[in-house]
Amino acid sequence: MALVKAVVYEEFKRTDGTYNVKIKVYHQKKKRFIDTQHFLSNRQLDRDLKIKDKFILRELAVTLANYRKTITELAPKLSFMTCDNLKDFLEGKDEEVDFVKFCNHHIAALKEDGRDGTARNHAKIKNSLIDYFEKDRIAMLEINAAMLYQYEKWLRRERTMTRTNQLGKEVTIKKKGMKDGGIYPHMRDLRTLFNEACKLYNNEDLGLVKIKHYPFKVYKIGAPPKTRKRNIQSEQIIKLRDCFFPPDSRAEMARDLFMLSFYLCGMNAVDLYKLDRYDPAWKRLEYNRSKTEGMRDDDAFISIKIVPEARPLLAKYMGTLQARYSTANGLDTALSKGMELVRERAELPELTFYWARHSFATIARNKCRMSKDDIAEALNHVDGEHRITDIYIEKDWSVVDEVQAAVIGFIRSFDDPPEAPIKAPAVALLNPAEARKKMRLASA
Repeated sequence: MALVKAVVYEEFKRTDGTYNVKIKVYHQKKKRFIDTQHFLSNRQLDRDLKIKDKFILRELAVTLANYRKTITELAPKLSFMTCDNLKDFLEGKDEEVDFVKFCNHHIAALKEDGRDGTARNHAKIKNSLIDYFEKDRIAMLEINAAMLYQYEKWLRRERTMTRTNQLGKEVTIKKKGMKDGGIYPHMRDLRTLFNEACKLYNNEDLGLVKIKHYPFKVYKIGAPPKTRKRNIQSEQIIKLRDCFFPPDSRAEMARDLFMLSFYLCGMNAVDLYKLDRYDPAWKRLEYNRSKTEGMRDDDAFISIKIVPEARPLLAKYMGTLQARYSTANGLDTALSKGMELVRERAELPELTFYWARHSFATIARNKCRMSKDDIAEALNHVDGEHRITDIYIEKDWSVVDEVQAAVIGFIRSFDDPPEAPIKAPAVALLNPAEARKKMRLASA
């Protein structure tokens, strides 16, 4: 049987000389402690640190009675619960789940796992909900189907937001309303966060369900909208490559890294940021793709040949990006602003850094006629349909090399001087009969 008891130990003593009273939970030969709001001085304790303050004892008696009642109700399930399970359940039994608090812990865990991109996306969801509710404590019950419909309408409207910039100052920005292409991933990520909260707070096997509602049964996210193509044509890539920008400017860096990504089979900005050095003797660039590194058995490893066009850019930027930007997120922000200037100079209606990856894949398929499977290898994608088969097949990086060589060769063709046109035989001044005779002799 599980036991609970109010205790004060020497190790609970604080720097101000007071002791925090804790509830000791003893179950399955393990003990855990629950903090209380009571802090006692030496005059409220005897020599053995036993509590002698009658008022505090009455307060603790109520708390212990509630815990013991809960343990009695749990009796059939206790044998399946660890001491940690029991402690967490007692501690949070009457506490309403705060979704923002959960999000903060979840986002911190993602960062510890190196999933910074997902952490940023989920932080956007949390901040958006804080803006919508205009408070930083949101009960799970407040996220319901009716709220989700209203929240979507709010997301589609232009809105004003207050954020803290990299200098720690609050700035107010206006954000345009989302379209279908933005609504889908936003609500999908909110659903993911809600599901993760349910996993943490609910244990249906034991019948311990703290979050009892599920609003996404009523509010349906629907199918993802068709993704519009995000690539530019070969001629536009050449034009972009040859644009002039002031040295060391954001625009120059954005142009250079866009081209470097293109040359390296659509390498992501975060992976370029993580390359802290470059050796001219290297033949290949080998790394783990950050976006999927922790989700694949091979840690998303890939080996890319370093083509001549990439070498001066690698020498220029590898090992210096970390000095310019403290985080990969900072680089992303600079690239976003720099690409706007590149887009204007190259006279393109739309353009982002990620278009380098899409453009590489599109040229590989449509211009170079490479197979989709080989392009997927070059992009370091995993084919879900052939996941088991991939276990038996050793990686052959020459497949990636062939895709890369085809695309780079196609782009190089725009720089090669056109061949001199073949001149027709000078027979125009002859009469038709003589001309035909001379042409027959020339072809004989």
